[in-house]
Amino acid sequence: MFNHILVPTDGSKISNEAAQAAVRLAKALGAKVTAFYAAPPDTPAGFQSMDEREQVTRQSARACLGVVEKAANAAGVPCETVSATSDYPADAIVAAAKKRRCDLVFMASHGRRFLRRDSLLGRETQRVLEASPVPVLVYRR
Repeated sequence: MFNHILVPTDGSKISNEAAQAAVRLAKALGAKVTAFYAAPPDTPAGFQSMDEREQVTRQSARACLGVVEKAANAAGVPCETVSATSDYPADAIVAAAKKRRCDLVFMASHGRRFLRRDSLLGRETQRVLEASPVPVLVYRR
């Protein structure tokens, strides 16, 4: 059914839980995964030098992607890791799914039910759902 699953991650607890579930699904289907991290492009000027920002971004990407990669390796699921810099994580996720020829996006929702009665999905998850050319599986607790 699905052969290549894109697993966006931001390093949050729910994102890590979703990554674990995505790896289990990939194993069951005999699919591979691509872990994806979208880093913000900049921190406010004056707080860090360009080199410091790049180093922090690389460290964050490695830490977030490493969780998915470790789970995939433990399960024997082929995994590659990709990161991008973007002001718009949803657009970066959709672009990565297209570029990598993924046939499923498996992501967590950071929806906050208490904000609005009808707001069940997080903003970025909703944007991916609206723009993705492939199915999106939303992991909820």
